[in-house]
This record gives sequence, C-alpha cells and structure tokens, in this order.
Amino acid sequence: MGSQSNRVSSTECHPLELEGADQNEDMSNTSESVSLADTSAEKVMQGADADLEEKATQGADTDLGEQAMQAADTDLGEKATQGADTDLEDEGPVKAFAGIMGAELYLEACKLMKVVPVSIFIRNLAKPYINLNHYGLGPKGVKAIAIALVSNAAVTHLELEDNIILAEGAICIAKMLQRNSTLQELNISNNHLDTAGAEAIAGLLLDNVSYLHALQLSGNNFGDKAASYLAEALTGNFKLKELDLSHNEFTEKGGQLLGQMIDINTTLEILDLSWNYLRRKGTVALGRGLRVNGALKILNLSWNGIGNVGALALGEALSVNNVLVHLDISNNQIDNEGAKNLCRGLEVNGKLKILKMANNPLTVEGATALLTSVRKNPNSMMEEINISNVLVNETFIKLLDLVCQTRPELDVIYGEVEGCVAKIPKQHPSPMKVIQNYLKEHNLQLWDFFSNIDKDGSMKIPVAVFRRAMMQSSIPLDRVQIGELVRKLDWNQTGFVDYRHLKEQEPTQKPVEGEVEEEKDKP
Repeated sequence: MGSQSNRVSSTECHPLELEGADQNEDMSNTSESVSLADTSAEKVMQGADADLEEKATQGADTDLGEQAMQAADTDLGEKATQGADTDLEDEGPVKAFAGIMGAELYLEACKLMKVVPVSIFIRNLAKPYINLNHYGLGPKGVKAIAIALVSNAAVTHLELEDNIILAEGAICIAKMLQRNSTLQELNISNNHLDTAGAEAIAGLLLDNVSYLHALQLSGNNFGDKAASYLAEALTGNFKLKELDLSHNEFTEKGGQLLGQMIDINTTLEILDLSWNYLRRKGTVALGRGLRVNGALKILNLSWNGIGNVGALALGEALSVNNVLVHLDISNNQIDNEGAKNLCRGLEVNGKLKILKMANNPLTVEGATALLTSVRKNPNSMMEEINISNVLVNETFIKLLDLVCQTRPELDVIYGEVEGCVAKIPKQHPSPMKVIQNYLKEHNLQLWDFFSNIDKDGSMKIPVAVFRRAMMQSSIPLDRVQIGELVRKLDWNQTGFVDYRHLKEQEPTQKPVEGEVEEEKDKP
C-alpha cells in the first residue's frame, strides 16, 4: 500500500466503487470441466460419487466446504506421503481428498463445488504470486481455491478482488488462513463481504494465527458494526502491517472506534481510510490515537469531509507524533483556517515527509502558511507538499525559491501562477540535455553521474536525495527544470529515480591515446 494518486477528480461525488462480476455456479457439466478434472480425479472419486452427488445438492455448501477444509488440513498432512488407498465408499466425501495435493486437489474441490476450474490458478500454484482479480469466482469458486491453498507452501501473494465471494467466501478464506503458513499478502476488495465477512476476517486477525502482513478490504460495504469487529481485532493483532479499508461506509462512530484502535495497536504501519464518512468527530478520535501511536507511518484520510476541525486535530497530533511520514488529507473541505490549524504541528514536527492536500478550498494565503511553517521549523523533514489546485502568485514563488536554497529536497506541487497564465511559458533546454552537455564538457559518463549520487549502490535513488544533489551541483538547472527532470525519471511516481536501464547503455571504456597507438601497431 504505499502513496497513491487521487482516483477521481475533485468535482465527482462520493460513490462506493463496487464492481460486479457474473457468477459461474453451475457449470460442472461443461466439457472443459470434464476434460480438466477426469484425468486426475477419476480414481479418487470412484466409490464416493453417490455420497458426493447427494450432499452437493442438499444446500449444505457451508458444511461441505468445512469438511473439505478439514480433510485438506488433516488428511493431506498425515496421508500425502503414505500412498493411502482409502476406502472412499465407506468414509464418504470427508476422506475424498486424502492423499492428493496441488492441482489434483483443486480439481477435486471444483468437482465437489460444481464449478469450472480456473486454468491460470492451476498453472501458478507453484509460484509466489497469483492474480485472480475479476474472474467472477463466487463463493463456491473461492471455496475450491481455499481448499487447494490449505497446505500450499508456494503462494505468498493472492489477488481476489471483484469476485463476489460474499461473506460465505470470506469465512472460507479465513478458515484457510488459520492453517496456511505461507500467504502474506491478500486482496479481497470489492467482494460484497458486508458485516458477516468483516466478522470472519476480524476473528482471524484477533487469533493472530495467520501470517498475513498486508490485507486489502476496500469497497466491501463495511459499516460501523464492521468497524467495531475490526477495531477490536486490530487492538490485539501484532502481525498485520498494511491495511486498506478505503471505499467503505464508516461514519464518525466508526472513526472513533478505529481511533481507539490506533491508540493501542503497535504494529500497523500503513492504513488507508480514504473514501469513508469519518468527518470531524471521527478524525478527532484518530488524531487522539496518533498522539500516542508509535508505529503508523502512512495514513490516507482523503475524501472524508474532515474539515477545519479535523485539520486542527491532526495538527495537534503532528506536534507530538514522531513516526508518521506520509499524510494524505486531499479533498476534505479544508480552507485557509484549516491549513493554519495544521501548521501548528508542522512548525515543530520532525518526521513528516509527504503532505498531500490537493483539491481543498485553499488560496495562496493557506499555501504560504504551509510553506512558512516548514521554513520556520529547523527540524522539518518535509520533502513534498501537494496543493496542486492552488493558484499562487509571484510572492509565493520567491518564498519557495528562498526556502529551497536551504531545503533543496523540498518539492511543492502547486497550480498556476497568478498573472502568468496568459503568458507564453519560458522556454528552456531539456534538463537531460543540459546534464549531458555538462558531462561532456567535464569528460564524465552519465552512468558515473548517477552512481555517484547513489550512496548505497541500489541503482534506485530516492527522489528527495536526487533533488538535493541536483540543486547542490554545479549543473546549470533551476528548481523548475529539476522538477521537470524528476517527473520524467520517476514517471510512475514510485518515489525513486531508477537508473538501472543506463547500465545497458554504458559505453565500453575507451583506451587512452597511448593504448590506441599500440593497438594499431599490432599485426
């Protein structure tokens, strides 16, 4: 989860982005299912067909899924290496999965659930990453997948967004995660999990039995009741580090519950609560939690209507918080007064690096207050302030240039400059061309230029470090040109300038003049 750009413009409303997908529930009689499953499953299912057919049609899908999970958990672990010839006719469907694993297990589970197997899942069962977003799996389809993953030791990242798995599917996923010891990242966003699904996931988190450290639950119709389940679970959870709860329906009450959780939780580092209805009271509670929280590094509260009261609460939190490095409060009805409230914290905070405040009703007055607070704070670590919709003036630009002389790593993203909108933009040469000319004049290589800035040799330079190095170099580039250069080199906004591609372009070292003459003399 890291920083992300706004997903809609400031003029749009606040819908819940719930995508649908057609559910494939009764396709077991298709030729594809038969061809995939018959070869690997024929022997195992012989003698148990009567029991399986009878129970698969009794409306007892939950029991079947639970039985299958139990079989996959206990029988597979004990009998996978025994070559067991189990008497399936006597023991029924619970023993039908004994002795099989991987793709064969998945195919048998699909047969039991009466769903068509997903070929991409079969092909990637031995790989760490599987993406099944938008496949229309439904509850039964995800049950089959969960059965196959109980004992899987390869998959660490699973994407299941937009599959209409419902609460039933979430319950099955939770049961699987109680036994799986490999899966670390899971995305089950936009799946209509509702309160019952939240309760199942919360139970898993509270037990601290899974190995998950990143969980995406965006757009699942979670309300305040779901917030109560999740808040209680996260209060006692010490494993989860990243959580996405955006695009849900938490109100001020939900925000108060989550604020109490932040007060206690000691492991969560990234939390996305954007596109909810936390408003003022919810944000005040979150602010109280932030005052004592010692773990959270990235917090997204955009599109929550927090207003000036919420900005004040966050400003007070920033005055004492020494952990948070990234705060997004874009699209939150914060005006100049709210910006000044926030400045109370910015004037003393020595940790925050990125502040996103785009699409708030700020003017140049609020923008100037934000910039001045950074200038006044000798301990400020600020690297980026995004107020991209604000129309600034020449006075603001002069102040920014002055601040950047002592804080070359700072990047302030603003709108147009008042009085300069109608003017023809100042023409200047390409920043990269300027660098190349400079290097040519000094007999330097482009690769050497970047590697000298890269202190740890990772070939990925943090944007702030690169910006500071450029501002402090003797290369004739101004602040605007350096900003343009950074946007080109970090076009996908990762926060890093990646120059690994230049290694392939690095020219072979040229021989010195004496060596050239020697080469010519050789026969």
